[in-house]
Amino acid sequence: MAGHSKWAGIKHKKAIVDARRGAAFTKLARAITVAAREGGGDPELNATLANAVQKAKDASMPKDNIERAIAKGTGEGADADAIEAILYEGYGPGGVALLIEALSDNRNRTGADVRHLLSKHGGSLGEPGSVAYLFDRQGVVVVDAERWSEDDLIVAIDAGALDIEQDEDVFEVLTEPSDLSAVRTALEEAGIEIQNAEVTQRPKTRVNLDEDQATKLLRLIDALDENDDVNEVHANFDVDADVLERIAG
Repeated sequence: MAGHSKWAGIKHKKAIVDARRGAAFTKLARAITVAAREGGGDPELNATLANAVQKAKDASMPKDNIERAIAKGTGEGADADAIEAILYEGYGPGGVALLIEALSDNRNRTGADVRHLLSKHGGSLGEPGSVAYLFDRQGVVVVDAERWSEDDLIVAIDAGALDIEQDEDVFEVLTEPSDLSAVRTALEEAGIEIQNAEVTQRPKTRVNLDEDQATKLLRLIDALDENDDVNEVHANFDVDADVLERIAG
């Protein structure tokens, strides 16, 4: 799983850089608005909102922007009702399963865009339910295994984590989505530096790719990520870490 975990880390760092340049603030705000609309505006009572707000903070999104996005979702913005969450399922190069989460005010436009990008990059759109069963929605906190030991992470179990798995040079602390914030806080209060923390669709099994297949897949994922309506892309692939380093460059 090393290649997949390293890709997640690279993607996370890229997202933060893009957001700090202003490229992703719209997506972050949209996710906050939808979470607030669907579960209320209090992050302490709405785990999805808490996670969306934390992602925005990690990307240095200004506090005023976050508060405006929450206000839109709780009824102070008429355009909030126009945004809907859409899940697309499909396949990428090498037969990799893809879950594509979108937040859009125009389902027809977004569906056409996603279909076009998949086709252009050697993928295809699947039927609802065709690949979703291959993923589990979980909170994942990534910690450097070269700096910290599994014993250091016991505080996470005490805070509600489900399990701790090692993936070569990192530990992945697994949680229920609703417990991610509490587990992250417990680790930070114990002085443990976190590389990444997010609610994600975690693959149950992974497809091994060679360098050519991985290159094509990551081009597809990058193209989807660049679409304004696509919020997250999840894929069940694995590739050697050194190969991924060459591709990500």
